[in-house]
Amino acid sequence: MAQNKEILWLDPGHAFGLQNRTNRFMVENFAQHDQYDFAKLNLERFKCIIVHDFIDQEYMFKHKGKISSFLDEGKIVIFSGQLFKEWLPGCSIFTPKTIHSHTDYEISIAAPHPIFKDVQLDDMTYNKGVAGFFARGTHSPVPAKAEVLLTLPDDMPVTYIDRHSTKGTILVHAGRDLFAYRMQNKSTDRISTQLLQWIHDEYEAIQNSGGKQ
Repeated sequence: MAQNKEILWLDPGHAFGLQNRTNRFMVENFAQHDQYDFAKLNLERFKCIIVHDFIDQEYMFKHKGKISSFLDEGKIVIFSGQLFKEWLPGCSIFTPKTIHSHTDYEISIAAPHPIFKDVQLDDMTYNKGVAGFFARGTHSPVPAKAEVLLTLPDDMPVTYIDRHSTKGTILVHAGRDLFAYRMQNKSTDRISTQLLQWIHDEYEAIQNSGGKQ
């Protein structure tokens, strides 16, 4: 369907993501472009930009105005990773969590949300028995009125939705790429498809509200 190519995936070209270029889910649902093509890309046809945790943030900082303009058109940006340059409106620099044991990585639901519907907490916290892959810190303080979805212990926010810093919507996850959670044979397989559906639903809601949620 045409809408499936209305989401821009910025490819950071890292070795761990090579399969994204041939994976059926990725090929069918995203227009994949090398990250360094961003400056010259016409973003008019895209409703959402996916920014991966391996992105060149120095490069994104140089083009932060283009990100802001895209959002102010009532569109969506999803960033998974650890921000160290202020290129994303409203997003604070990443702060790692002080870790004393694996339980410090345990994920909790702050607010039920369709993206994480029926996803088990242990499946997010642990990967093959090891904790810490899903999230290791926070972008805190979160923007005013942000909707916090997931937290680490001590109510440390790791995933939130910001509909107030711009005229669009920003989804921030302080961890690995949320679309990478597929084909793991556990409940986290649901995240990628549910997140994809959320993008289309969120964009429609923005447009129906006249550009503001």
